[in-house]
Amino acid sequence: MDGTGQTDISTGIPFYDHMLDQIGRHGGFDLSVKAEGDLHIDTHHTVEDVAITLGEVFAEALGDKAGVRRFASGRYPLDEALIDVALDLSGRPHVEWHVEMPESLALGSPAFDPQLAEHVVTSFATSAGITLHIEMVRGRNTHHVIEATFKGLARALRDAVRVEDAAGVPSTKGVL
Repeated sequence: MDGTGQTDISTGIPFYDHMLDQIGRHGGFDLSVKAEGDLHIDTHHTVEDVAITLGEVFAEALGDKAGVRRFASGRYPLDEALIDVALDLSGRPHVEWHVEMPESLALGSPAFDPQLAEHVVTSFATSAGITLHIEMVRGRNTHHVIEATFKGLARALRDAVRVEDAAGVPSTKGVL
Protein backbone atom coordinates (compact mmCIF):
# COMPACT_ATOMS: atom_id res chain seq x y z
CA MET A 1 0.00 0.00 0.00
CA ASP A 2 2.80 2.39 0.80
CA GLY A 3 5.05 1.62 -2.14
CA THR A 4 6.65 3.80 -4.75
CA GLY A 5 4.49 2.86 -7.73
CA GLN A 6 6.96 0.35 -9.13
CA THR A 7 5.28 -2.18 -11.40
CA ASP A 8 6.25 -5.40 -13.14
CA ILE A 9 3.22 -6.67 -15.03
CA SER A 10 2.83 -9.43 -17.58
CA THR A 11 -0.60 -10.92 -18.33
CA GLY A 12 -0.06 -11.57 -22.03
CA ILE A 13 -2.59 -8.79 -22.79
CA PRO A 14 -0.65 -5.59 -23.48
CA PHE A 15 -3.55 -3.15 -23.06
CA TYR A 16 -4.53 -4.76 -19.74
CA ASP A 17 -0.90 -4.60 -18.60
CA HIS A 18 -1.00 -0.88 -19.41
CA MET A 19 -4.15 -0.41 -17.30
CA LEU A 20 -2.74 -2.39 -14.35
CA ASP A 21 0.39 -0.27 -14.61
CA GLN A 22 -1.87 2.77 -14.06
CA ILE A 23 -3.20 1.20 -10.84
CA GLY A 24 0.31 0.69 -9.49
CA ARG A 25 1.88 3.93 -10.62
CA HIS A 26 -1.00 6.29 -9.84
CA GLY A 27 -2.01 4.40 -6.71
CA GLY A 28 1.54 4.45 -5.35
CA PHE A 29 1.40 0.67 -4.97
CA ASP A 30 4.27 -1.63 -5.79
CA LEU A 31 2.60 -4.15 -8.05
CA SER A 32 3.96 -7.35 -9.54
CA VAL A 33 1.60 -9.43 -11.68
CA LYS A 34 2.54 -12.51 -13.64
CA ALA A 35 -0.37 -14.37 -15.22
CA GLU A 36 -0.74 -17.09 -17.79
CA GLY A 37 -4.19 -17.89 -19.05
CA ASP A 38 -6.18 -19.43 -21.84
CA LEU A 39 -5.48 -16.60 -24.27
CA HIS A 40 -5.89 -19.03 -27.16
CA ILE A 41 -9.63 -18.93 -26.33
CA ASP A 42 -9.98 -15.25 -25.38
CA THR A 43 -8.79 -12.73 -22.79
CA HIS A 44 -11.85 -12.83 -20.52
CA HIS A 45 -10.69 -15.44 -17.98
CA THR A 46 -7.21 -14.00 -17.58
CA VAL A 47 -8.57 -10.49 -17.11
CA GLU A 48 -11.16 -11.70 -14.59
CA ASP A 49 -8.81 -13.92 -12.59
CA VAL A 50 -6.19 -11.18 -12.29
CA ALA A 51 -8.82 -8.64 -11.15
CA ILE A 52 -10.21 -11.01 -8.51
CA THR A 53 -6.73 -11.86 -7.23
CA LEU A 54 -5.72 -8.20 -7.15
CA GLY A 55 -8.83 -7.40 -5.09
CA GLU A 56 -8.10 -10.24 -2.65
CA VAL A 57 -4.49 -9.10 -2.22
CA PHE A 58 -5.63 -5.49 -1.76
CA ALA A 59 -8.10 -6.51 0.98
CA GLU A 60 -5.45 -8.62 2.71
CA ALA A 61 -2.94 -5.76 2.61
CA LEU A 62 -5.51 -3.39 4.17
CA GLY A 63 -5.95 -5.72 7.14
CA ASP A 64 -8.37 -4.30 9.72
CA LYS A 65 -8.11 -0.84 8.04
CA ALA A 66 -7.08 0.85 11.29
CA GLY A 67 -6.18 4.46 10.63
CA VAL A 68 -7.01 4.63 6.92
CA ARG A 69 -8.96 7.54 5.52
CA ARG A 70 -11.55 5.05 4.12
CA PHE A 71 -13.44 7.37 1.72
CA ALA A 72 -12.15 9.06 -1.44
CA SER A 73 -13.52 10.67 -4.55
CA GLY A 74 -12.45 12.80 -7.44
CA ARG A 75 -12.84 13.80 -11.05
CA TYR A 76 -10.12 12.52 -13.38
CA PRO A 77 -9.38 13.66 -16.94
CA LEU A 78 -7.45 12.16 -19.82
CA ASP A 79 -7.63 14.41 -22.85
CA GLU A 80 -11.34 14.63 -23.79
CA ALA A 81 -12.40 11.93 -21.31
CA LEU A 82 -13.56 12.86 -17.81
CA ILE A 83 -14.43 10.26 -15.15
CA ASP A 84 -15.88 10.61 -11.64
CA VAL A 85 -14.80 8.04 -9.04
CA ALA A 86 -16.09 7.72 -5.47
CA LEU A 87 -15.28 4.84 -3.16
CA ASP A 88 -15.59 3.54 0.38
CA LEU A 89 -13.36 0.81 1.81
CA SER A 90 -16.44 -0.36 3.71
CA GLY A 91 -16.05 -4.11 3.43
CA ARG A 92 -19.45 -4.10 1.67
CA PRO A 93 -18.85 -4.66 -2.03
CA HIS A 94 -21.11 -2.73 -4.37
CA VAL A 95 -20.40 -1.22 -7.78
CA GLU A 96 -22.31 1.42 -9.69
CA TRP A 97 -20.85 1.58 -13.20
CA HIS A 98 -22.15 4.36 -15.40
CA VAL A 99 -19.61 4.37 -18.19
CA GLU A 100 -21.05 4.01 -21.66
CA MET A 101 -18.24 2.80 -23.85
CA PRO A 102 -17.83 4.63 -27.13
CA GLU A 103 -18.10 2.30 -30.10
CA SER A 104 -14.70 0.78 -30.63
CA LEU A 105 -12.89 -2.24 -31.77
CA ALA A 106 -10.93 -4.28 -29.27
CA LEU A 107 -7.69 -2.74 -28.06
CA GLY A 108 -4.30 -4.37 -28.60
CA SER A 109 -3.28 -7.88 -29.51
CA PRO A 110 -4.32 -10.19 -28.06
CA ALA A 111 -7.44 -8.10 -27.94
CA PHE A 112 -8.81 -6.42 -24.82
CA ASP A 113 -12.56 -6.04 -25.32
CA PRO A 114 -13.52 -2.58 -23.98
CA GLN A 115 -16.58 -4.14 -22.35
CA LEU A 116 -14.17 -6.00 -20.03
CA ALA A 117 -13.28 -2.73 -18.28
CA GLU A 118 -16.50 -2.91 -16.26
CA HIS A 119 -15.86 -6.57 -15.44
CA VAL A 120 -12.33 -5.79 -14.23
CA VAL A 121 -13.50 -2.99 -11.97
CA THR A 122 -16.46 -4.98 -10.61
CA SER A 123 -14.37 -8.11 -9.98
CA PHE A 124 -11.68 -6.09 -8.21
CA ALA A 125 -14.10 -4.09 -6.04
CA THR A 126 -16.16 -7.14 -5.13
CA SER A 127 -13.19 -9.23 -4.03
CA ALA A 128 -11.65 -6.23 -2.20
CA GLY A 129 -14.92 -5.37 -0.39
CA ILE A 130 -15.15 -1.85 -1.81
CA THR A 131 -18.24 0.25 -2.49
CA LEU A 132 -17.39 1.95 -5.77
CA HIS A 133 -19.16 4.43 -8.03
CA ILE A 134 -17.73 5.27 -11.44
CA GLU A 135 -19.41 7.63 -13.86
CA MET A 136 -18.29 8.98 -17.21
CA VAL A 137 -18.88 12.70 -17.50
CA ARG A 138 -17.70 12.75 -21.10
CA GLY A 139 -15.43 10.95 -23.52
CA ARG A 140 -15.17 9.89 -27.16
CA ASN A 141 -11.99 7.85 -27.36
CA THR A 142 -12.37 4.38 -25.85
CA HIS A 143 -8.71 4.13 -24.82
CA HIS A 144 -8.93 7.51 -23.05
CA VAL A 145 -12.17 6.62 -21.27
CA ILE A 146 -10.78 3.33 -19.96
CA GLU A 147 -7.42 4.80 -18.99
CA ALA A 148 -9.03 7.75 -17.18
CA THR A 149 -11.15 5.20 -15.30
CA PHE A 150 -8.13 3.17 -14.18
CA LYS A 151 -6.10 6.26 -13.28
CA GLY A 152 -9.05 7.68 -11.36
CA LEU A 153 -9.58 4.42 -9.49
CA ALA A 154 -5.89 4.33 -8.62
CA ARG A 155 -5.81 7.90 -7.33
CA ALA A 156 -8.98 7.37 -5.26
CA LEU A 157 -7.52 4.17 -3.78
CA ARG A 158 -4.31 6.02 -2.97
CA ASP A 159 -6.29 8.68 -1.13
CA ALA A 160 -8.56 6.19 0.69
CA VAL A 161 -5.70 4.09 2.10
CA ARG A 162 -3.85 7.13 3.41
CA VAL A 163 -3.35 6.84 7.15
CA GLU A 164 -5.06 9.66 9.03
CA ASP A 165 -5.72 8.26 12.49
CA ALA A 166 -3.60 5.32 13.53
CA ALA A 167 -5.69 5.02 16.71
CA GLY A 168 -8.66 3.22 15.25
CA VAL A 169 -10.88 1.90 12.52
CA PRO A 170 -12.85 4.63 10.69
CA SER A 171 -16.29 3.30 11.59
CA THR A 172 -18.87 4.07 14.27
CA LYS A 173 -19.19 0.29 14.69
CA GLY A 174 -15.48 -0.10 15.35
CA VAL A 175 -14.99 -2.64 12.56
CA LEU A 176 -15.04 -2.67 8.76
